[in-house]
Amino acid sequence: MISLQSFGRDLNAVVIGGSGGIGSALVAQLLMCPDVKCVTAFSRSGISVDDEMSRAPLRKLECHPIDLMSESSIKDASDGVSEMTIDLIIVATGILHSKDIRPEKSLNALGADSFSAVMQMNALAPMLVAKHFLPRMRKSGKSVFVALSARVGSISDNRLGGWYSYRASKAALNMLLKTLSVESHRTHPQLIVAGLHPGTVDTALSCPFQRNVEPTKLFSPSQSAGYLLDVIDGLDHSNSGGVFAWNGSQIEA
Repeated sequence: MISLQSFGRDLNAVVIGGSGGIGSALVAQLLMCPDVKCVTAFSRSGISVDDEMSRAPLRKLECHPIDLMSESSIKDASDGVSEMTIDLIIVATGILHSKDIRPEKSLNALGADSFSAVMQMNALAPMLVAKHFLPRMRKSGKSVFVALSARVGSISDNRLGGWYSYRASKAALNMLLKTLSVESHRTHPQLIVAGLHPGTVDTALSCPFQRNVEPTKLFSPSQSAGYLLDVIDGLDHSNSGGVFAWNGSQIEA
């Protein structure tokens, strides 16, 4: 059973991207956590009730639409929770590939349109969520804003090259989260801002790239969600601005 007792209260959680593989698993586990009072899930396509979520107390769940490529949609989403004091926000979204986008194997594959789309979704969108949702977050006591990052966003760990857009977007996200942690300290002195690397998870995002992954290192969405919530529970203010892997280890910039 997941515990979030470090918050010291029954908490209101928000998951952005609640219909994705990791996002829906996070929603389900938050619903089953006795320390969580309410889970508000935002997604573009709506939340489907899978086997894991069907076992959760759905009375604690609220679902709302959001389009992360539209700032006005993000603002409208935040306005919809204006009466709520939020303790935890998880941005569980990202793009690596789509019908028109593939991770670049070489510089020749880099294109302006695909680069811009990846940067907007992976780096800008989480910051626009922060911009509009931060005023709704608790200003005293532990509160947490996290976004899914990736180990490949580490500049010092880049030994293979390739994946220009995705690497750059996650490196940018890490810097933006660090910058947010500095600014938010003035208004939310106990807010913890961090990036989280979920590991390699068996979702649509990683499916084309799983061939060389050891079975023991390929997590189910439920496994990864459990690990991430454990990391969140263990975060304290000294960790704000950092990026952490699924096992709690810090990832260097």
